Amino acid sequence: MITQFLLIIFLVITIVGAYFRYNRAGRLMHKIPGPPRVPLLGHMVAMYKSPDKIFEHLRIWNKIYGRLWRLDGAHIHTIHLTHPEDVELILSTTAYNQKDLPYTFLQGWLGEGLLVSNGDKWHQRRKMLTPAFHLKILNKYFSVLCEHTQELLVTIENELNKGKIDVVPLISKATLLIMCETALGAKPHEIPSINSYIQSIHKIGECVVKRLIKPWFLVDFIYGLSFTARQERAVLPDLHNFTKNIIERRRRKRNRNTATGIQENNVNEVKATMLDILLDEEAKGTINDKGIREEVDTFLFEGHDTTATALAFMMMRIANEPDIQDSICEELQDIFGDSQRSPTIEDLSKMKYLECCIKESLRLYPSVPFLSRYLTKEVVIAGYTIPKNTYVDLHVFDIHRDPEVYPEPEKFRPERFLPENTAGRNPYSYIPFSAGPRNCIGQKFATMMIKTLMSGILRKYRLEPITRPEDLVFIADLVLRTNHPIDVRFRPREHLTSN
Repeated sequence: MITQFLLIIFLVITIVGAYFRYNRAGRLMHKIPGPPRVPLLGHMVAMYKSPDKIFEHLRIWNKIYGRLWRLDGAHIHTIHLTHPEDVELILSTTAYNQKDLPYTFLQGWLGEGLLVSNGDKWHQRRKMLTPAFHLKILNKYFSVLCEHTQELLVTIENELNKGKIDVVPLISKATLLIMCETALGAKPHEIPSINSYIQSIHKIGECVVKRLIKPWFLVDFIYGLSFTARQERAVLPDLHNFTKNIIERRRRKRNRNTATGIQENNVNEVKATMLDILLDEEAKGTINDKGIREEVDTFLFEGHDTTATALAFMMMRIANEPDIQDSICEELQDIFGDSQRSPTIEDLSKMKYLECCIKESLRLYPSVPFLSRYLTKEVVIAGYTIPKNTYVDLHVFDIHRDPEVYPEPEKFRPERFLPENTAGRNPYSYIPFSAGPRNCIGQKFATMMIKTLMSGILRKYRLEPITRPEDLVFIADLVLRTNHPIDVRFRPREHLTSN
């Protein structure tokens, strides 16, 4: 009886495996290089690893198989790209901008916000939200950035007795407060529990990674997926309540102002916040309460988490590059002298070397280490015909470390981004904010935030290394993360000067 059962299982695996191998998609995918695979399961077993090992193996496979290679299992096909020309083919047009996995794993939290949505809904929301990031509005936010920079400096001062500071939670809280006040109009005292919200975001990220790994291994499918689903359900209320409370508070405030005839902005001022734009659209009937929450959830996540990640890695790396840190401080000295005044928008435009350092840090440590698209039609890439219904993963981390584009890619060299050194470089060889129609709508604001916070920190503190670049162990996640804290030591500059 057992022998007959095993024979049936073997025949089913053989027949189904043969179908997926020899149908049109299977034949096309078989021509593409990739790691060794097993019948039917393909690379499912090879991908059943811890998040840090998955990250490591993706880097190894990119080096072995080059610009285009495949991973698959049963009917699921994935190709992986690392060459700027191939990346440009996918990102530069709306023909291939469909999103599916792994972004759909975020739908329980983000719904169909701008990060996840497709088609007409994405186009409508993108058009609706673009005015919120007009340069005039970003300039209006600048005073808020300066205020929160000062608050961050006080927080750092209160932590100095620790000797070393884990910068990720420190910066995450600061960027979240900034996003809440600038994009949503919520003052710090109006914001619910911040620490709980940040922890919930990290838990959701862990759940997404588990859902990417667990379903690939059939034995763990039912248990693993259901356990992960329970974890998600446990944290989603915290995330949704956080944004719901902010939205409702803003809506009530606007209604009170309307009822009493108070106009929040002067006639000559630009629009207040992104949330105000959404609430105005709600009044027109072009978006409902659920849609508003989707976009607010999306922008809080994308705006604060990715920016905090960029700042954390940059502080770590600048701490390990004393000569470069000195050059940044010389530039700041030229701008501010010995003055303790707050910066201006004009000051930011003068921080050319700091901007190069920001770009170099984002090259080495892109906050979003990979992008994914879902092909709804066939496309030829690098001489291979890629069948429709294939997932395309673009490895930003590896694109940024291509030695043919960036010689000695592991070294921190801000001069790579001087104008004379970027001339002729394929723009798709540097995509920390994605590129093309679905690029990051808030990238100018993110750059402004990083520049303001970093200049403020470096004017007051010298960064000294605790965590070294070689200590970093990255894990597979939607946002670039490590399996350990990123620690930096802060030395007050006035103490160094007096000594």
